[in-house]
Amino acid sequence: MKKMICLWVACLALTDYSVVNAQAPHTAKDGVYFPAAVGQTETDEYTRYELLAPETASFKIYYEVSATTSGAKFFYNPIRKGSSASDESVYDAMLGTPLHFEVVSGAEARKDALMPDADSATNYIKVTLARPVPDLGQGRVRIIKTYKDAKSYYMDGKTIVFKRPLGVKRNKVVLPSGYEVVGLTVPSQILTEKDGRIAISFLYPAAGEAPLVLRAIKDAQVGTAALPKALTAQRSWESPFEGEKEQERLSERAHQDRDIVYFLQQPETHAFSLYHDYTESRAGVNGYANVVRVGSSASHPSSIVLDTGEQLKALEMSGAELMASKVNVGEAVDPTARVVVIPFAPLQAGQTLRLRIAETYTAPLSYKLDGEEMVFDRSLGRPRNAVVLPSGWYCTFSAAPATVSQLPDGRVRLDYWDDRPEAVDVLIKARRRVGGQ
Repeated sequence: MKKMICLWVACLALTDYSVVNAQAPHTAKDGVYFPAAVGQTETDEYTRYELLAPETASFKIYYEVSATTSGAKFFYNPIRKGSSASDESVYDAMLGTPLHFEVVSGAEARKDALMPDADSATNYIKVTLARPVPDLGQGRVRIIKTYKDAKSYYMDGKTIVFKRPLGVKRNKVVLPSGYEVVGLTVPSQILTEKDGRIAISFLYPAAGEAPLVLRAIKDAQVGTAALPKALTAQRSWESPFEGEKEQERLSERAHQDRDIVYFLQQPETHAFSLYHDYTESRAGVNGYANVVRVGSSASHPSSIVLDTGEQLKALEMSGAELMASKVNVGEAVDPTARVVVIPFAPLQAGQTLRLRIAETYTAPLSYKLDGEEMVFDRSLGRPRNAVVLPSGWYCTFSAAPATVSQLPDGRVRLDYWDDRPEAVDVLIKARRRVGGQ
């Protein structure tokens, strides 16, 4: 069991909204909460499995993970029991450069203060991070390895079977060339790789491991006949609404890297603090634009680079002013929109940057009191969204399915993981707890 300590962070109270610098966070009731840890912790795990020729019983793994324990210099990735690992390599996700690693025993891993509970019967890939994890930041790594595991990947007559409980919540499995899916136990997207291979991808928000059993047979097309057409900007024709673009509907939800957490203030304020994390990977882009939704006003913006802890400036401008500036955010913005812009150094090919943007929104139409009831009614477009109720309130309605947890101070958190291409319409109602705690 990982020993946790609490770290409370409020959104930044900044006075100059047009040009602001991030300042030291402070503690406040109903503020933003980040857990800090004594042991190793991680977030944003995603695994891609590429099934190799069935007779090899082998599959290649691309594992993306962010170490989150402040000050950590190493990250330990367990080698699964029953699997034989080979061809390991590790890369820093920010710069794309190789990282030093070694395979150590569980007993050796236990010598690190971050790993007091390491399994003595398990071997670990010990990664030397490119830089110590900054306070409230992340050390993002990409681990590549090949596993041979005949119990997980085997032939059943003419059918290949990939049967593997998966603890990581976001996964993709790519079939060998020429195979199609005929059996699947976890609801998943079915996608086609650029080279024509069929893949499945899913988010699994429930507790425990995803009970994946994937079955496939070899009768799919191969070569040029299997290559997918380029996805278009065509929208769904079906009423009552036009729907998302084909590109958006058929993009992989599990690998999308945007997530957001809302911290509702007391409802009479109509305000909620939030932070959203975003990874930029496009070469030449040198800024991020957060378009303020119509009906909302934004204040107290701040931003940090999670990889380094660097604090970035936040600029408020119109869409027209953004277009006239030298900030390339990689997308078009309506000239009349109000935009919070975060400039940074242009990215080079092969590099990525993980940003955390924090701000406070006031939205009387989305968040209000209706008599004695609190109402939060907002469309959330991220694959991973979370809403934390204000202190002293309990949930009475949630229109969209959510998983529920409780922060150490008693506030309730609802997580909405959206595996559909359209936004999830979140309607939450709440009432005051007896005693107001």
